[in-house]
Amino acid sequence: MATKLIRGMGSSFKSCNCKRQSGCAHPYAIRFRDASGRQREETGYPTQRDALERLTKLYNERQSTPRRQAELKRELGKQRFGLYTQNWLPRQRHYAAGSTRAANQLLDSQILPALESRRINTFSPTVVEDFIMAMEEREVGLATQQNAFDILKKILLDAHRRGGISENPFDGVIPPEYIPRQITIPTLAEIHSLKQVASDELRVIIDLMSGCGHRNGEAYAANLERLVADDAYRITEQIDGVAREPARLKHRKPGEFREVPMPATVRESILRYAEEHGADDNGYLLRTQRSPYWAHATLDYQWGVTKKRAGITRKLNPYSLRHYFASNCLSKGIPITDVAEWMGHRNINMTFRIYRHLMPASIGRAARILNDGL
Repeated sequence: MATKLIRGMGSSFKSCNCKRQSGCAHPYAIRFRDASGRQREETGYPTQRDALERLTKLYNERQSTPRRQAELKRELGKQRFGLYTQNWLPRQRHYAAGSTRAANQLLDSQILPALESRRINTFSPTVVEDFIMAMEEREVGLATQQNAFDILKKILLDAHRRGGISENPFDGVIPPEYIPRQITIPTLAEIHSLKQVASDELRVIIDLMSGCGHRNGEAYAANLERLVADDAYRITEQIDGVAREPARLKHRKPGEFREVPMPATVRESILRYAEEHGADDNGYLLRTQRSPYWAHATLDYQWGVTKKRAGITRKLNPYSLRHYFASNCLSKGIPITDVAEWMGHRNINMTFRIYRHLMPASIGRAARILNDGL
């Protein structure tokens, strides 16, 4: 039996079948309408007083919300997910061009086919879990699952923040977790073999990626002006490998940069190339006959040719050079927090998941160190 409050506030009740509900141990529940006008229920209140206090608080919050603001939230909640996404993506001004392309690809291939027509205010943890299970049933790769989940989470939490969704649709949801497979790390001998037969341009890229941890696009932007000290290189931008134009760094806002350690061999390689081939007016080093900037297609072609000339048959790709940089750092005892920062990872969890197996056995090493102190 429900206990009615003043009109518009909602009701409190027990859903059990006990004859004397006022004296039983089952919790009270409440039923109310949220700011978007959608009817909702909450349970778990030990006493009727607790339930009424919660209803009063919700009512006061709703009454204090300006009518125009409440109407905007209702309209937002009624929007279809596809339309909301069209308005959401252009607002992500911090996205680099490559990130925008990746988001569009995930939306088109994984997210929109399943959720495009759903209204924003109908998203709940159950809907999100069903989306994850549907990807699992289609045997979508774990890396793609995680990336699609991350994009969906950003969109729905944005809608939640703006009032289109009343409750957090990710409460209690277990996200898909991508655990990278064993990575392939080139040996020092293989890197030297590649450099011996590589073009002068590719040799600079190999040095920057294996010696400083650059991403492909960041190495395309090799620039004399970024040598800010004898042992430090400042990474300020990348070259979009598809559009062949400068772009902001991944996971960084416009104008942000990161500084990485620069071994003497890398510095010598850059200066040698500049002396032999020169740089443009802005200090950029790498260019092709048709373009002032390198692209992914240029790297893929030269990498394949160079691997064949070096007689390397293992499945090494240019990104393997970044793995060599991380391995070199961690094997020398450099903290993983520093490695994550230098590699430009969004958070240390990414670095830890990929390179944990490269770290020295920490428990045994710690035990020996602690024993020396005792």
